[in-house]
Amino acid sequence: MLKEFRDFILRGNVIDLAIAVVIGVAFAAVVAAFVEDIITPLIAAIGGQPDFASLDFKINGSTFRYGAFINALTSFVILAAIVFFLVVKPMNMLLARVRRGEVEAPEETNPPLSPAAERFLAELTAALRNIETRP
Repeated sequence: MLKEFRDFILRGNVIDLAIAVVIGVAFAAVVAAFVEDIITPLIAAIGGQPDFASLDFKINGSTFRYGAFINALTSFVILAAIVFFLVVKPMNMLLARVRRGEVEAPEETNPPLSPAAERFLAELTAALRNIETRP
C-alpha cells in the first residue's frame, strides 16, 4: 500500500494539479480585484448602480435576492472572457502555428541537474526503496 501511495504522490499529474490550484487561486484574487476596482466603477458610471447585491423583490412575504446572483454572474463572465482571450485564444493560435510548421515545437528535455540535486535525488530514491522493502 505504501508503494502505491508513493507512486501516486510522485506522479507528475498530482504536482501539476497542485500548482494549477495555487495559480488558480492567485488568479481569482487578481480577477476579483479587477472586477471590484475597475469594472464595477465602469458599470456605475454607465448604469448608475455599481453593486446589485441590494436588488430584491418580495412575493407573499418571501424575499428573492437576485442582485447577488447578478454580481456573481458578471464576475464569472468577466473571468471567463479574461481566461479565453488571454490564455485559451493565444494557446490555440500557437498550437495551430506549430501544426502548420511555422513555429518549431519545443523539445521536451530536462535541464541538467546540479551535483547537489543529483545527490539529493539519489538519497531520496534510496530512502523510498528502503520504505518499500520494510515489512
